[in-house]
This record gives sequence, structure tokens and C-alpha cells, in this order.
Amino acid sequence: MKKWYLTAFVFIIAILVNIPLINAILTSFKTDSDISSSSKILFEPTFEHFSNILFGSSYEFPQYFANSLLLATFTSLLVIIITLPAAYSMIRLHFGEKRALPFTTGLRLFPPIIFAIPYYLMFQTLGLLDTIFGLVLINTFLNVPLGLLLMIGFLQDIPKDIEESAMLDGCSTYSILFRIILPLMKPGIASVGILTFMFSWNDYLFAVIMSLDKATPVTLGATMFITSWGIKWGDVSAASFLSVLPPLLFTFLAQKYLVSGLSMGAVKG
Repeated sequence: MKKWYLTAFVFIIAILVNIPLINAILTSFKTDSDISSSSKILFEPTFEHFSNILFGSSYEFPQYFANSLLLATFTSLLVIIITLPAAYSMIRLHFGEKRALPFTTGLRLFPPIIFAIPYYLMFQTLGLLDTIFGLVLINTFLNVPLGLLLMIGFLQDIPKDIEESAMLDGCSTYSILFRIILPLMKPGIASVGILTFMFSWNDYLFAVIMSLDKATPVTLGATMFITSWGIKWGDVSAASFLSVLPPLLFTFLAQKYLVSGLSMGAVKG
């Protein structure tokens, strides 16, 4: 009986928290007249707004969607490639543990906006403004501190005896890292990848500052329906609905790795 009450309570909380998303989904299927009539609850669904954003000549939503997909994917891969060997060298080899680790993780404490002007000036000089590569570098810099902390937590949960036995068998440091540590840390690596993917996909601040046209992600592209002539609520809602699908589906499909990865370094005994 208690489980039933708990399930109902969690369900109600989930509904309340997701009211904006639910409203956006419903609005995306309404006609403009139904959207204007706020008192109308029942309506006939339409795909007009999805057609406008996907096939309209004035809006390049597929390109924005592809930009976000490239940005989030390559940022996740780059963060994993950087943080896994960095965490191993700091925790197992004690290289940079006292200075590099506090400095790197301390960057997470600063608000991202303070890096905006230096990045803009530097990227303008290097010709990286309005490029996917530039946004990938920025998001990698922003997500490395969190990824490094998570990787360290996961690595500390792996017994050192396994590595010591491998050393006695003649394995080198690189062999231990790639043949032993890497397979054991798959859940942790998946967690870092999923979280980095979501944070990179949802980036808006640097998308506004660093992208003009070619590298515009979907988070910024969805705001282009807000014009001086009015707001196309149906199109905005349809774009918002489609933009949350990839991270939602990605998290749903990989949730077992996310849960096991986050719990991997949670308990130390």
C-alpha cells in the first residue's frame, strides 16, 4: 500500500515538473486559432507546425538539428578521451594530483559567462567563430572539470590489486589503462558521455555568442521564430519538442549505464 502512495506521489511530482514540456508538446499539435483560444482544451491535432520547421524554406531546422548532434557527439567523445587518461595519471601515477587537479576542477566554480569575451577574441583571431569545431572546443573546456571528477570517482572504486597483478605479469601502463581499466570503467565512461552530451546539447550561452549562421545549434535556432512581428508559438513548440527528443531518447536507452555508472563511485568502504 505504501508503494502505491509513493508511486502516485512521484507521478504527480513528475507531472508538475514537466508541465512546461507537456504544454509545449500539446501546443505543437494545435492550430494557430486553437493556440489563440487559451480556454479550448479539446482540439483536433495537426502537423502543420512540424511541416513548417522541417520543410519550410525560411527555416533551416534540419541543419540546426545536425549542428547540435555533431556538437554534442564530438564534445562527449573529446571529454572522454581527455578525462580518462588524465584521471588515471592523477590518481594512479600521482601526476598533477596536487596542482593540476584542484586547478582543473576549480574551473567548474566560475560562471561560464566570464570566459565569453576571451573566447570570442581568441576564436576571432583563429578564425573559429561560427564553426562547429569552435563550439566543440568551448563545450569540452566547460565539461572537462565535471568529467574529470566523475572519472576519478569511478577509478577510485576499482581495486589497485588488479593493476598490481597486471604489472607483475609484465603489462605496461598503457596496457593496463586500455586493456584493464577501460573495460572495467565502461559504466562510468557511459555516464560521463551521457551527461556531457546533455550539457552540450542544451548549451545556449556560447551558441548565441559564437555562432552566426553556419554553426547555429537547435537551442538557438528555436528562438528564431520570435520576431518583431510576433511569436509563432506553434512553430516554437514544435521545434522545442523535436529538440528535446535526442537527449531524452539517448538517456532512456542508456539509463542502465547511467545509473550503474553514477553509483559506481558512490559508496566507498
